[in-house]
Amino acid sequence: MSPATPGPNSYTTLASGPDFRHEISIKRSRFITVLRRVEQESSARELVTELRKEFYDARHHCSAFVIGADRSIQRSNDDGEPSGTAGTPMLDALIKREIRTPTTNGTTAHGAADLSDVCAVVVRYFGGILLGAGGLVRAYSESVSTALELVPLARRERLKLFTVAVPHADAGRLENDLRGAGYVMTGNTYDGASTHLGLAMSDDEQVIIDAMERLASLTAGRCTLIPTGTDWVDTALLSR
Repeated sequence: MSPATPGPNSYTTLASGPDFRHEISIKRSRFITVLRRVEQESSARELVTELRKEFYDARHHCSAFVIGADRSIQRSNDDGEPSGTAGTPMLDALIKREIRTPTTNGTTAHGAADLSDVCAVVVRYFGGILLGAGGLVRAYSESVSTALELVPLARRERLKLFTVAVPHADAGRLENDLRGAGYVMTGNTYDGASTHLGLAMSDDEQVIIDAMERLASLTAGRCTLIPTGTDWVDTALLSR
């Protein structure tokens, strides 16, 4: 089997959790945005089906989704709105969303537009006033953009996974030390003699060497890193 083509090692997505909902009103029309984290096209389409049943009396259930670390799957649907006035601006809001991160002076710095694994559905209840093509584009774009300003996000990275076997009595202190040093802790397992701390870090030789040296210093050389593979790991984005 030939090796897989390398792809992005990180991207931004929705934090794990229930669907996020946000509503705005424009000229008496209600625009209800629902965001869901999805990893397959079928899951995105399931959300549309669910919302058609829940909001059965709404006139439109427009949708857009982006899936994959490389954002290779991108779809949108106007669901009866004039062509290009709903699904396309919703998709643009997703793919052009620039993630902002906090800086040391309390402001935010602009980052990459790399949001993926997200489906947006905007349910519209018509309020009796026509918005026109331009008004619809702005309304659907604003609906998704506003929701994205409020929804919790996560950084998803492909990281190298390790475990460290440590006596139960020392596990809490060591875990706090590693977490304080910035390592991503992925959960613990236990056996009769030891707690096995799970942690993740970049697959970079110097990063791993530094971690091994820190671990040796913290445990007087008694513990070592045991590699367990590579996987996608979420870390929360607290501010944008």
